[in-house]
Order: sequence, then structure tokens, then C-alpha cells
Amino acid sequence: MTEFTFGPFKFDVAAARLSRDNVEVRLRPQALQVLRVLLHRRGQAIGYDQMIAEGWQGTFVSRHTVDVTVGEVKKALGEYGRWIVHRPKVGYTLEVPTSDELVRKGWHFASRRTKEGAEHAIECFLQAASECPGDFRAFAGLSTCYLMQATFGICAPIEVYPRFLEAHNRAVEQGALTAELRCNRAHGLHMFEHRPLEAEKEFLRAREEKPTFATVHVRLALTYATLGQLDRSLEVLTHGYQADPLLPTLPSAETLVHVWRRDFDKAIVVGSKAIELHPYLQISRANYAQALEFSGRLPEALAQYQLGSIMSGDLPWMRALEGTCLAKLGRTSEAHAILDELQHRRKTDYADALYMAVLWDALGQREEAFKEIERAFEENSAFLYSIDVDPKMETFRKERRFTRLTQSLKTREIEV
Repeated sequence: MTEFTFGPFKFDVAAARLSRDNVEVRLRPQALQVLRVLLHRRGQAIGYDQMIAEGWQGTFVSRHTVDVTVGEVKKALGEYGRWIVHRPKVGYTLEVPTSDELVRKGWHFASRRTKEGAEHAIECFLQAASECPGDFRAFAGLSTCYLMQATFGICAPIEVYPRFLEAHNRAVEQGALTAELRCNRAHGLHMFEHRPLEAEKEFLRAREEKPTFATVHVRLALTYATLGQLDRSLEVLTHGYQADPLLPTLPSAETLVHVWRRDFDKAIVVGSKAIELHPYLQISRANYAQALEFSGRLPEALAQYQLGSIMSGDLPWMRALEGTCLAKLGRTSEAHAILDELQHRRKTDYADALYMAVLWDALGQREEAFKEIERAFEENSAFLYSIDVDPKMETFRKERRFTRLTQSLKTREIEV
């Protein structure tokens, strides 16, 4: 066998190269030879004599040397090093959980960043957790998907965020607090617990632990933006592009920050590139459409919202944005039709109340809009985190009742 795949790793035997998520993991040649033996006999116990014979080609070395070299391999595998198990009088075994294929499949679905993808991923991770309760990756996957459902407005955060916290804690207990898990927890602190300064500290630690993890740059940038530090936010995104220039959420976030800066022309330029590179990411298209809308290019914005609704018909908030744009164009009967549709869908599906409020207000129904805003606070809407900088909220900021609600975010206790 010329290539082995296990967990997030690939070992190319011919090239003597180990990589994790396509990033090379450096190991000295002898440690790679030991890993090759473990992989070749995966699931089998390998005694010292056999390891020396196959890993050192018969050259005599002490058992201590074998232990030290295996220890190097375990350290290089990080949190996955626990898959290499030593049993006295038996030897070393590489025990890859039987849930490995389910976990891979789950991450494949999760990478779609859609409602359907998240649901399929959760099914895979739940099955993996059932089959191998000790596989921390199943819980790490679950926590990521629950956070995705809350963040993208797929499910009500008040319902799904506690599931994220439970799965996150299980993952940490069984594995380790990786940079990815730390970043997820910080994201929750920012968006759903409204504790941005604590989130910042955790993001910075995650970035220090893994500078190449571009997602942490995206989320840290959004944190700075919602703290009003918009220039600093853009600086962080620049570092994100250096870490991973093709991460789909980077240009989407940059578009949004420019919208929050009211630099709509720049937002349009970045947003256009975002959908050119990642045409099926709903957040990118929505942010680009908002840049067009706020710059007064309503027909073009509507076209983007309509495309977004077609591609992401399972996201009611996208449809609400489309209805809002129609109302601004004076096509109120069509906007009302969308409102009626969303009200009907609400009986069986989650519709983010903050975007419903914007639609009601565009139709001249301020009291109904405020009922939705109050509902958004009750449901802990995913979009409350940006309420101080989002231009969609400007029309409400003039009213004291809105100010009272926003101030309550700073003192509210989120159950964790």
C-alpha cells in the first residue's frame, strides 16, 4: 500500500510524507518508519522484536529507543496520539476507531455549510458517537454543526446553542482543547453569550496555538468589528488571507465589515469577488446583495437575493431580505406575499425574527416590527451580535425601546 489515510492524516509511503488536512507534519525518517509499521499492521499488536525487525530493518536498538520513537509519533499526531496504545507484554497497536468513516462522512456534509448538509452531518456524528462513545471527534463534529445551525440562522439559537455547549464539553473532556474547539467556544461567547472581550482572549489564544487556522481570523475580525474597531477588523482579515487565501468565509466577512463601515462601494467590489469564487455560499451572496441595496442599486440587489432564495430556499431569512428589497422597490404586494409565506412556514420551521422585523418595517408596520425585535431577543437571534453596527438596524436605533433592549444584552445571563 503506497498511501494510508487515518483520521485527518495521510501518509504517503513513497514520498515519506505525513500530512494533516493537507499540511505537512514533520517527523524524522525513523519515526516515519515506525508509523509505517503501525499503519501497515493497523489493529494488530506489534511486539518490540517485530517493531525492531520491521521498523529498523533488523538493526539492534533498545526497547527504550523504540518507546522514545513511538512517543515522537504520538506527539506528532497530537490529540490523535491516543490511538497508539501500548499494552505490557503485548506491544503497540494503532487502534483507529470504527467510527472513522462516519466521522469523515460527517465532515464532508458539514463542509457544505447548508441546512441539509448540517442535518446529514449531525446524523453521521450521532451514529459515530453511539458506536464509539470515546471518539472525541464525533462530539467535536456535533458541536461544530450545532454552532453552524445557530450561526447561519438555520435553527433557533435558544434551542440549539445548549446542544453545542454539551457536545463541545464532551469533545474537550475526551480529547483536548484544540485550537479549533477553542475557536468554536470563543465564537459562542461572542455571538450567543455576548461576551466579546472574553471571546477576544480565547480567539487570540487559538490564533497563537494555530496561526494557519484562517477561521479564527474571520471570527476575531467580526468580534473587533462589533466592538467598533473596524480598521483593526480589516487588519485581522488580511492575516486571514495570508493563512488561507481561499477560505470561503474570508471575502464574505470582509464584505460585511465594509458594509458596517458604510463603505458600500468597496463592499460591492469584495462581494463580487466573493460570489465569483464561492457562488454557492449563501452568506457571501446575502452580504453582496446588502452592499448593493445600501448603495441604492436595488434592482441588482433584488436579483442577488432572488438567486440566494433559489439556492438556499431552506433559509427563511434570505427570503425575508428578498421581501424587504421588494418593499423598498415599491412592489409591496410581492413583499406581502413573501411575508405571508414566511408566517405560514413559521408553523413548522424557524424564521429569524430580526430579519422578519426588517421586513415588517419596510412594509410600514413599525409596531409589528418591534414585536419581532422583542422575539429576536427572546430567541437570542444569531444576528443580535452585530446590532450596534448593522445599517439595517439604523431605523430602529432612534427609539428608546430599542436602546433598552440592546442595553439588556450587556447584562443578560445566558444559560450555559
